[in-house]
Amino acid sequence: MTIAGLERELPLCPIDDNTDIAAFVIFSDVEITIAAAKALLEKVPEFDVIVTSEAKGIPLAYEMSRQSGKPYIVARKKIKLYMKDNVSIEVKSITTEGKQMLYISGDKAEMLKGKRVLIADDVISTGGSLAALEQLIKNTGGEVVGKAAVLAEGVAAERKDIIFLETLPLFKR
Repeated sequence: MTIAGLERELPLCPIDDNTDIAAFVIFSDVEITIAAAKALLEKVPEFDVIVTSEAKGIPLAYEMSRQSGKPYIVARKKIKLYMKDNVSIEVKSITTEGKQMLYISGDKAEMLKGKRVLIADDVISTGGSLAALEQLIKNTGGEVVGKAAVLAEGVAAERKDIIFLETLPLFKR
């Protein structure tokens, strides 16, 4: 498929007995990360801070931060020793088995208070991770002004509240 003007072949992975998804892995693909960040920054509204969830959104958020000069924050899946006064929320994602938690440390939560926040991720599918991030940002006092992803998968491509570069279809068997 073509993503931000670049061709990539994505492997198919089964998610249940009837459906496969095309696996988009942004890790290690510097060329696509730079191009996708640039293309998304041309489409998003004004923002003060970028937020992503661990882990696959990190390269994109970093590159969008580097290109825009705005800071980025990662919502972590586990509490690290250096994290204090954490804000947390439960999340269910299509690509992760079972429920998980997302955490933002208190100092990072302070960075969001009263700020215009852009959520950035590699793929939006069911919207579970996105909804959790939105609520987490709201809980910190930040205002979500945009939700951006490289790809929108399945019905997410029909949503009018997200910004994305390409549609990633689901493959029925």
